[in-house]
Amino acid sequence: MARTIRIASAQYPIDELTSMAAFEVKLARWVEQAVVRGAQLLVFPEYASMELARIAGRHVSRDLHASIEAMQYYIADYEAAYASLTKRHGVHILAGSAPTRLADGTVVNRARLFCPNGETGSQQKLILTRSEVEDWGIDAGSGLCVFDIGLAKIGIAICYDSEFPLIARALCNAGAEVILVPSCTETAYGYYRVRNACAARALENQVYVVQSCTVGDAEWSAAVDQNAGAAGFFAPSDPLFSSPSGVLEEGPMNASQWVFATLDLDLLTEVRKHGDVFNARDWDLQPGAPDLPQAKVVTFK
Repeated sequence: MARTIRIASAQYPIDELTSMAAFEVKLARWVEQAVVRGAQLLVFPEYASMELARIAGRHVSRDLHASIEAMQYYIADYEAAYASLTKRHGVHILAGSAPTRLADGTVVNRARLFCPNGETGSQQKLILTRSEVEDWGIDAGSGLCVFDIGLAKIGIAICYDSEFPLIARALCNAGAEVILVPSCTETAYGYYRVRNACAARALENQVYVVQSCTVGDAEWSAAVDQNAGAAGFFAPSDPLFSSPSGVLEEGPMNASQWVFATLDLDLLTEVRKHGDVFNARDWDLQPGAPDLPQAKVVTFK
């Protein structure tokens, strides 16, 4: 029997919510919609958390730095909501990333992975965009992890991180079969930049890449006021896969919805052994192929 994993990737709308209870109702509805369609792993996008700043009032949500501060107050309840739904439905969930203050005072962009047995893992964004550095004041994170959730080995490259090949390569060298790319892009230009990076990482590493995105406008938010994109599932371009383009599934631009795909993990092994080309194997044949960062493997029970 083939090893498969069914994944739901969100095109997630930024809504004007005025209470944590309203957020919990929204999140429960989204998770239930994915579970009914058989999803085993649910992927929410980068900075989906920032809609919570509106709970503190428009005077807060319209101020970028006040919004980031407000998130430090809400983040525990935000993550608890994901953890509860993960356990209730017996699924794995990558929560929408959040600006998170660490013990040393730095604020990183962190995505947290929740497992139904209560275990969690997290990945920080390593390379920041101009806006995150110059406007948000976010600090670069550190460390790379591959999470063995039993169903598959999962790596996470948050938005801009997907545009740097060595990050994905390090994850794949540590065994990643699927790389999740939660993203938040204001314009179609930003979306296609990340989308094209996802397709390239899938080709280079002969691995699956899954993009999730925020969608819709929120004039009341200084952080996520404009959002453009579509969720997508990318694979190597090889006759063993159904799509010559390498795009397995892709949602309509800017629509609020889930996009689903069932990924056959055994095909990755086959394409690396018997595919038309051997991109994963031939990486080191590049002139001056660099040393790679090391990714830690975290195995969940």
